[in-house]
Amino acid sequence: MVSLQTPVCDFGWKAPDFDLPGVDGKRYNLAAARGPKGLLVMFICNHCPYVKAVRDRLVRDCAELKRLGINSIAIMSNDPADYPEDSFDNMKQIAREFAFPFPYVWDESQQVAKSYGAVCTPDFFGFNADMELQYRGRLDASRKEAAPADARRDLFEAMKEVALTGKGPVEQIPSMGCSIKWK
Repeated sequence: MVSLQTPVCDFGWKAPDFDLPGVDGKRYNLAAARGPKGLLVMFICNHCPYVKAVRDRLVRDCAELKRLGINSIAIMSNDPADYPEDSFDNMKQIAREFAFPFPYVWDESQQVAKSYGAVCTPDFFGFNADMELQYRGRLDASRKEAAPADARRDLFEAMKEVALTGKGPVEQIPSMGCSIKWK
């Protein structure tokens, strides 16, 4: 497992569109996924210990962000041939088990991950209402283990700011996680 950090936020970069199948049997594109105040695009998977450590927090934060007008979508771009835990069937199981309040979609071709420049799981891209990038940082201080319960909620606070002002914080701490498993 290779551990990587995400690049710094390229403020104003426009979200590339996509059309991906969800574990709920529906297809999702940028227009269907976005909320009135913005969109959080998350690259996650099932097997990564960094993602496993924060799944409960992702569910909590995304549910709260939805109430602020920020929708979320989780994209799984890993190659399940080498990582069977990341299969589409297992994606369905994880989404049910954790009651994901957001679509969980499969980027089988890995083209969406490439168009976003995703490098690891988890990798977060927070867009404002105009679909301009405003956040490219971490969820919180969690690594392979969850951070203390009272840890600062970096992603939530940043996306709350985006919902209220359309702008993300200038200071952002990169996300860290397992490398995307490319074909």
